[in-house]
Amino acid sequence: MSQAALAGGRSTLVDQFITRTLATDVALVVGGAALVGVAAQIAVPLWPVPITGQTLAVLVVGSALGAVRGALSMVVYALLGIVGLPVFSDAAAGLGVIAGPTGGYIIGFIASAALVGWIAERAGDRKFLGASLAFASGTVVTFAFGLIWLSAALNLNLEQTLQAGLYPFIIGGAVKALLAAGIIPSVWQIARRRTKK
Repeated sequence: MSQAALAGGRSTLVDQFITRTLATDVALVVGGAALVGVAAQIAVPLWPVPITGQTLAVLVVGSALGAVRGALSMVVYALLGIVGLPVFSDAAAGLGVIAGPTGGYIIGFIASAALVGWIAERAGDRKFLGASLAFASGTVVTFAFGLIWLSAALNLNLEQTLQAGLYPFIIGGAVKALLAAGIIPSVWQIARRRTKK
């Protein structure tokens, strides 16, 4: 591993496939932001609200890149949206999205990717159960930031906040955490088979 890489020396999933240098770290951070931006435009119509791919991508990016690169990737994602690129859900962009009622969820992505990445750096994402717990934790962090922000932005009481910002999204959050928990350990198995060859 090159000494010129971004901070964080513990191995993550992408490090099994790509040699770590400053250039690859920067490319991965930008690529992670792009992945979340594209995934934010994908919506599966479910009741009571559609599920977007955005938070699934946040979990995968955090796990694959680790704490520092994952968090930086979400910072880049937020900045890209703030400067006007249509990377937020429904191709939204601008500072108004971050400053608005749902901006806390986007800020929460940074903390979520950092937490999931930290767990991944300690091999917590390599088996389904550990990955499920890691991704559930990341989902809870996103909701925590989002709900606090939503409540403050709209001056809602606790029940109103939960009705508007949590209850309709619980099923989608659980589905995405389980999907990520199926994807990441499977890719780790591929990485292990590659190493044995």
